[in-house]
Amino acid sequence: MEKFINFPVLFLAAAVSLLIGFIWYHPKVFGTVWMRETGMTMDDGKKPKMALIFSLVYIYSVFIAFIMCFITVHQMGALGMIGGPEFIDKAEPSYGQFISDYGTAFRTFKHGALHGFMTGLLFVLPMVAINSLFEKRSWKYILVTGFYWVIVCMLMGGIVCGWSPDGFHLT
Repeated sequence: MEKFINFPVLFLAAAVSLLIGFIWYHPKVFGTVWMRETGMTMDDGKKPKMALIFSLVYIYSVFIAFIMCFITVHQMGALGMIGGPEFIDKAEPSYGQFISDYGTAFRTFKHGALHGFMTGLLFVLPMVAINSLFEKRSWKYILVTGFYWVIVCMLMGGIVCGWSPDGFHLT
């Protein structure tokens, strides 16, 4: 599995949600709209327990980055076909040949970003919208929050897919 998941890069990709959040929710970008739609104020962001909140956001973002590996790195499907990493030694020779031939195919930032974008747009955004509709949130809130996650998934997918064990591949 270490051949397909670069764990230090996974932890780096998880930081994307915080970095993009600091930019996206800045008052000069979408922060003012988001605060108005949620009823929050700047003072709410200065209350205690923000360190706990940011820590939990990072931990949950590690989970998202981890699953993005499975969504963007197609070779994980081949690994799953043999039962997982513990079965590599028992796999048929065709598995080894497949990995030899295609082990780095589609391992680029661009490819991962495409799959991350599709995941954000077609999976995460609808979940945000469904919850928000039941919470009686506005469409402005849905769009600001939903497209934040589209951007985060796109960048996470690009990072975890493009940064394979043999280096970073942009195109």
